[in-house]
Amino acid sequence: MLPTSHYSKKHADYAVAFIENLQHTKGIWAGQPFKLFPWQEQIVRDLFGILKPNGYRQFRQCFVEICKKSGKSELAAAIALFLLCADKEQGAEIYGCACDRQQASVVFDVARDMVMQNAALRRVCKVVNSQKRIIYLPTRSFYVAVSKYVVSKFGINVHGCIFDELLGQTDRKLYDAMLNGADAARKQPLGFVITTAGSDRNSICYNVHQKALDVLEGRKIDPTFYPVVFCAEDDDDWRDPEVWRRVNPSYGQIVDDEYYENFYERAKSDPAEEIQFRQFFLCQWTNSSKRWLPMDKYDKGNVPFKADDLAGRVCFAGLDLASTDDIAALVLVFPPENEGENYYVLPYFWIPKENLLRRVRKDHVPYDVWERQGYLETTEGNIIHYDFIEQKILELSRKFHIVEILYDRWSAIQMAQNLEGYDIKMTDFGQGFKSMSPPSKELMRIVLDEKFIHGGNPALRWMFDNVFIETDAAGNIKPSKKKSSEKIDGAVATIMALDGAIRRSDKAAESSSSVWIFDGDKMYKNNEIWEGD
Repeated sequence: MLPTSHYSKKHADYAVAFIENLQHTKGIWAGQPFKLFPWQEQIVRDLFGILKPNGYRQFRQCFVEICKKSGKSELAAAIALFLLCADKEQGAEIYGCACDRQQASVVFDVARDMVMQNAALRRVCKVVNSQKRIIYLPTRSFYVAVSKYVVSKFGINVHGCIFDELLGQTDRKLYDAMLNGADAARKQPLGFVITTAGSDRNSICYNVHQKALDVLEGRKIDPTFYPVVFCAEDDDDWRDPEVWRRVNPSYGQIVDDEYYENFYERAKSDPAEEIQFRQFFLCQWTNSSKRWLPMDKYDKGNVPFKADDLAGRVCFAGLDLASTDDIAALVLVFPPENEGENYYVLPYFWIPKENLLRRVRKDHVPYDVWERQGYLETTEGNIIHYDFIEQKILELSRKFHIVEILYDRWSAIQMAQNLEGYDIKMTDFGQGFKSMSPPSKELMRIVLDEKFIHGGNPALRWMFDNVFIETDAAGNIKPSKKKSSEKIDGAVATIMALDGAIRRSDKAAESSSSVWIFDGDKMYKNNEIWEGD
């Protein structure tokens, strides 16, 4: 049995006094003394006031899981400065870690501003902004925001670690290096971990979350681990304002009803926003994937139109070529010619003819009906012949002004090279969060605004209804082929095409104002038919 620890009010008061001599750095609180909220003060008093019989601190790790806009970053910055400047540790090394250096700099920047606002600390600290480093001169100690690369390359001797947004870690290597690698060299190191809830229940963040609950509820005993968890339960109603107040102990002080209600209104009609609201503002663990579009809003775009109505118009294309069992998809997106007008969408799909009936029986999807109705085409044999698609693209390029074709770089390199030979601009397009998130979010906005006109193509509707999305720690989204229940190739191609439309359509429209398109019969410009000889 471990010796009994005791509470030292003197040590606790010392830590609280240091922190409350700092100042807030942002918003309406900037310049005001950092008066700890009750939940923050309880953490500080317990971490620095509960001592072992030998006089050193009992807790070596603190895990704080709490929603955004609660004051956790400011608390973390203040604790970093205490470990740096007030803990009387010679040569202390304090590290700020996160999924990347930019995220690690969030807490660091608050700590830096706290130093600059405090005359006493300014005299004894040196701030090196280019290195994201604060040096405390009397003890030759430093606090630095680091990347995973730096930690793995150089030796460390951790006295303190501020670990921000643990949910962003893809594995436990950095966590183990920073939180479990300091015991031999330091007598009372402290790892201070702050995070919101995540979505991956196989992650290091969820593992530590579960340990925190086990310790809080008595299923595990770890006297060196201090858990703080403010989160909504799985069965809590995320729409209930009482839940909002319960999970944010700073509710009514940093944020109020209006702040939450604004985000909630967006989340009600957007599944992607719902996931972010539940994770980041209720600290509720969610699934990483969720069915995406509200199909009642999507169906508002079932407005009949003919492809000929768009002849000569500027458009952007998304190309998602098929693997063995997928559907090859080409989708043209026509941006509005004038503000407030609609986006028009023309999809084209291909599957191998020999596989058609087998896939109807296997997938229980009416590909054969869609073929007869003209909503998809088949190519001879048991694989899709890409030269057939190339010819279709060349045919479409004579009818419409295709400014650019965006394609999945892993599946269409050869076709891209072929089409560039016909002076068609081809742009490879990544399938990760960075590339997919902006146009995915814009597509949701356009659908909700009922500006997405697709004419009721049943194959495209089926694909959009299949889409499940994934989110990352930064709130980015992307459609997930892995998690979606059925094929989503047309939806992915639409998103790629829309990226071109929303980022380059203004410039393209200007450059196309004097371009005439000949389709073999008539000449068109911006829907105008040439009347001359």
